[in-house]
Amino acid sequence: MKLFAVTFISLSLFASPTSQAQTGAANTEVSPTASGQRSQTITITRNGSRPSSQASAQNFTGSVRVDPLFPANAPSRTSGASVTFEPGARSAWHTHPLGQTLIVTAGTGWVQQEGGEKQEIRPGDVIWTPPGVKHWHGATATDRLTHIAIQESLDGKNVEWMEKVSDEQYLSVAAPVSPKEVFEKRPR
Repeated sequence: MKLFAVTFISLSLFASPTSQAQTGAANTEVSPTASGQRSQTITITRNGSRPSSQASAQNFTGSVRVDPLFPANAPSRTSGASVTFEPGARSAWHTHPLGQTLIVTAGTGWVQQEGGEKQEIRPGDVIWTPPGVKHWHGATATDRLTHIAIQESLDGKNVEWMEKVSDEQYLSVAAPVSPKEVFEKRPR
């Protein structure tokens, strides 16, 4: 299986069939269907078999690690990655041609749409950014952030990178989380 560009946001990582072969049992094919057809099989990519990489300094500020989760396997156009931002790290402004879903798994971060207020995001939050909406996301100044980024490609592209987020934009006051929101998000 050839890995397609996996992006967070956005981010591009490439893995060739050769690199997959070097990882041993990285991918496991599950038995064929009851009808005996072998043209399509389930593939399991084992945890730890996909190499992490540092995000591009051209598109990110600070230390950002990308762990590819899954490539777009035709006919699907959807890919995903787990992205970890160290405190103070963030993406540049960008858009996605078919939108993006972020699922926060750890830490505290911020997301901001152009012209809107910076919003705090926490574990369990799911953020949908519609197609073509200019935005950025990353960790707060004092906490790291990990999220899963899921996006689709259009004509082979899943992100359009723009200018970096300035320190002034990054450090602007975030919209507070209301006590009601905290109560509604608490574990039960």
